[in-house]
Amino acid sequence: MGIEMESIFRLPMRVYIEDTDAGGIVFHAKYLHFMERARTEWVRSRGVALRSGLEENISYVVQKLGIHYRKAGKLDDQLLVTAELTAIGRVWMTFRQEVIRQSDNELLASADVKVACVALDTGRPRALPQAMTALAATEQNNH
Repeated sequence: MGIEMESIFRLPMRVYIEDTDAGGIVFHAKYLHFMERARTEWVRSRGVALRSGLEENISYVVQKLGIHYRKAGKLDDQLLVTAELTAIGRVWMTFRQEVIRQSDNELLASADVKVACVALDTGRPRALPQAMTALAATEQNNH
């Protein structure tokens, strides 16, 4: 019997000077970095070793992304970045993600991200590994 986990993963982060433009506002592309980190930590928190995937010729790439920027994040903001698995196919997974400023619970950005599994050497689509499909099944049972 496995450990039951909340379906929405939350990763706290802080906005550093390197994340901002000259005016101290989060540069738009940095939200993608924040979301990438949250998806990566979502996988790690569920016990899937990313390094072993690389050794097995497996990589994951963003295939499709829709993002809505709502409010500006600023230097020193403490953020909460979420990742929630919403759908899975044979070679892909879709995540719903949000970036929230913790001080006022303000939603700064939200996105739907489709990630495809590919062979590292060729870049061609390949079936998700069994560890990932088992993880997805567990996530969907927790909903």
